[in-house]
Amino acid sequence: MKLKCSVFFLLIMTCFMYGQKKPLDHSVYDNWQNIGARKISNDGKWVAYSVDPQEGNSNLFLYSVKNKTSKQFARATKVDFTNDSRFAVFQIRPLYKDIKAVKDKKLKKNKLTKDSLAIVDFLSDTTEKIPNVKGFKVPEKAGSYVAYLLENLTDKSSDGASDKEDGDDKDEDKNAKPLQLVVRNLVNGKSTTYDNVIRYEFSKNGKQLVFVTKKPEEKPAKDKKEKKDSLDHKPAEKKDTDKSKPKKYELQTVQVVDLQKGTVTKISEMEGDYSQLAFDEEGSQLAFLGTSSAQNDLVKLYQLYYSNFKLNKKEIIANENPQMKKGWVISENRLPIFSKNGKQLYFGVAPRPVAKDTAMIANDHAVVDIWNYRDDYLQTVQLKDLKNDLKKSYAAVMQTEKPDTFRNIDGIDLDTLRLVNQGNADFALGITSLNNRIASQWEGSTKKTYFLIDNKTGERTEIIKDLDGAVAVSPLGNFVVIFDREKGKWSSYNVKTKQTLSLTSGLPVSFVDEEFDMPDYPTPYGIASWTDNDESVIIKDRYDLWEFFLNGSKKPRNITNGFGRKNKITFDTYDLDKDIKSLNRKSTIYLSAFDNTSKANGIFKTSIQSNTDPVKIQMENVWGYRSLQKAKNAEEYTLIKESYTDSPNIFITSDFTEQKKLSNTNQQQSLYNWGTDELVHWTTPKGNTSTGILYKPENFDPNKKYPMIVYFYEKLSDNLNRYVAPAPTPSRLNISYFVSNGYLVFTPDISYVDGLPGESAIEYINSGVEKLKENQWVDGAKIGIQGQSWGGYQVAYLIAHTNMYAAAWSGAPVVNMTSAYGGIRWTSGMNRQFQYEKSQSRLGKTLWEAPDLYIKNSPLFAINQVKTPVVIMSNDKDGAVPWYQGIEMFTALRRLGKPVWLLNYNGDDHNLMKRQNRKDIQIREQQFFDYYLKGAKAPVWMTKGVPATQKGKDWGFELTDDKPN
Repeated sequence: MKLKCSVFFLLIMTCFMYGQKKPLDHSVYDNWQNIGARKISNDGKWVAYSVDPQEGNSNLFLYSVKNKTSKQFARATKVDFTNDSRFAVFQIRPLYKDIKAVKDKKLKKNKLTKDSLAIVDFLSDTTEKIPNVKGFKVPEKAGSYVAYLLENLTDKSSDGASDKEDGDDKDEDKNAKPLQLVVRNLVNGKSTTYDNVIRYEFSKNGKQLVFVTKKPEEKPAKDKKEKKDSLDHKPAEKKDTDKSKPKKYELQTVQVVDLQKGTVTKISEMEGDYSQLAFDEEGSQLAFLGTSSAQNDLVKLYQLYYSNFKLNKKEIIANENPQMKKGWVISENRLPIFSKNGKQLYFGVAPRPVAKDTAMIANDHAVVDIWNYRDDYLQTVQLKDLKNDLKKSYAAVMQTEKPDTFRNIDGIDLDTLRLVNQGNADFALGITSLNNRIASQWEGSTKKTYFLIDNKTGERTEIIKDLDGAVAVSPLGNFVVIFDREKGKWSSYNVKTKQTLSLTSGLPVSFVDEEFDMPDYPTPYGIASWTDNDESVIIKDRYDLWEFFLNGSKKPRNITNGFGRKNKITFDTYDLDKDIKSLNRKSTIYLSAFDNTSKANGIFKTSIQSNTDPVKIQMENVWGYRSLQKAKNAEEYTLIKESYTDSPNIFITSDFTEQKKLSNTNQQQSLYNWGTDELVHWTTPKGNTSTGILYKPENFDPNKKYPMIVYFYEKLSDNLNRYVAPAPTPSRLNISYFVSNGYLVFTPDISYVDGLPGESAIEYINSGVEKLKENQWVDGAKIGIQGQSWGGYQVAYLIAHTNMYAAAWSGAPVVNMTSAYGGIRWTSGMNRQFQYEKSQSRLGKTLWEAPDLYIKNSPLFAINQVKTPVVIMSNDKDGAVPWYQGIEMFTALRRLGKPVWLLNYNGDDHNLMKRQNRKDIQIREQQFFDYYLKGAKAPVWMTKGVPATQKGKDWGFELTDDKPN
């Protein structure tokens, strides 16, 4: 009897607690968590991961796989393990509120508490914290050392508040102040300090450390006893303000520490500036740049310094070198890179920069952009890329056996140059779009020509000309794999024989996107992996993986045995070690798996040479198996898994059948009315099948009627198992918030017909909504729609052609394709023509070829038919859609007396970037839909509005009894 009573009591309490769950509100966002940075030690015994709130202090956890215990550190960041896995090193930041206060009040950084460095010794189970650390580094591949810079607390000078984090001591920082460098052997605890260091680098193997010192600037001493009325008082010398006089750098010295021997060797010294420090793989060679030009020279000339410690060789490549192209110089803007085998050194050269005429009087000269129809790129693109173009450099290569000789292998005609076989190959891959660049205005991309360029002679061998597609070089550089987009085919180019072999012709499957629905050639599924010794390449179709032998010696093989296509599962390989560039055909490999029907996610195993079906290890209704990480020297793996109901958490496993959950994010979610999600399938009026996701409140009652919001953007059903954190969004629908507050949310997939993007949206969205309206729990009179960008356009089109929606929210829409066609995407500087002819807007023709098509698909030309209240977001710094599109829509509807509002978040982008604006729009979106779909009170901004005189004083959130219409 007592047992029955206890069970009854528990059931009553459960029901009571369930009924008490509250809806999400706008105050929850900042504390909602996600898994941030994570690493696993090389031996697989320790896992480091960060739990980050949306706004606030992060927490770092160090988890012991053996002991199943964790250490927690507040505000920790930039964690790294030493190569021997014995130590973890990380920085500890000041409190978030203090950092924010400094930025908000634009205080100087010296008002902020400095970072600390933490060193955790797993062997002794101790943690040491070192205050006032500017930044730290540990060797990448070997050695238990740490080097860190200590802040100079006596130096009160500081720049104003900056978004750049402390510790970002990059070579590009030419104004770095001399600090004390501490180099510590973590095993024996011995430390060595070096004063006045401005930059430093470890060799990857931890055997060498290079650093640059700078003599501190001498400041005139101040005699506190000196009296102004002294008879022998001499007036202070005036500061020389003549900027035309050369201002020399202070004395700088480059020194190298042999960490095993403890010796320090001076490499170079001058009154100048050294930068771009680079070791080879073994730490036996060093390269860097240096200039003896004056600090205030408008054009600084650099030299390349090279040292070989084993051979005791030094070489300086100066601009006067006879091998340098006439009018070219060493570039300061490219880090020298050694090939992996150390036999070649790649560095940057460039045409000598032209100094700006500082004597020119600006008011005497026009400031004008000159657009020329023969320019490769529009002026808007040129101006957008100007900063990078002024720093552009071109590759030259030195043979380190003969460091006095080098060859410029790059040229101004090339777009880019790729190293082959980690720089070991005796050639590089050159790529140019020359003579095809103008067409990018309407094509969106450019055809390219690909060359192999000999590192010693500079001779070019053309592989393929004017390719619309892509190429990839095999890991050892023996083959170049080519994808031709126009033909939809893959081929292989043999570097030795210069012969091209078709790979995919005659096979019964497509290797390009089978669902591609834009007026262009479809894109490929891509290369998955390579096999050892450049024997074969693994290429993906929609579901399966195929092996192609690069020399054509064997027939292609479906290494997943057609299992993917038979079961509609998409397979892919993993890249779990950045040092491993290819796969062993005999070894067991893991494959990620995605079930296109159920949206389940999981992992299989197979071997490339196998002729059997891949073996399933795990399939779950989660998202996250592509997030796999592996310990370098152990069979330990971490992954982050999530679903709509389960917050992202980190798991560790050795075999995937047993997985240990390490984190427990967002425990507060259990206090709130969350939701569920499910797939919905339907057939459109034209007989096409489609899928969508329906989100329901956790306390869903089929006997009630619910308002519904429809959110759309291309295809979203693959997101069934994605977690949707309540967050202030860039203007997308805050799904979790609305579901928690009693709404249904529906996200239908849309497929498009070229030339009819608007009608395609109507076909799929409206039919999906009608399917759901067959359920009595959907309130058909209270359905709203929301879309951002391309979705915003479709919102505008829908309300101009149907009256079935009670409210609409259109973010950054295009409403007039005729005026938007010639506009500029200001983020990239590109013209928008390609978007209509080749890309997302899907018209497939020019404006002058098919003006009726542009008008037909433009909501503005049917705007008089709109009866749905609508809010438009259109921001004056939108870098993708001309913001006057929102103005055209607003002014037309306003003239027609339709209920319409426009939000212009000043200075913000296409998708809102400023968090305060994201928070603002969440409130307005909630108030708008609550009024029209729930019958709630309307806010002031919807009824009376907020006049310009009240801007920044009154945000109009107050609810009133007034009606907006």
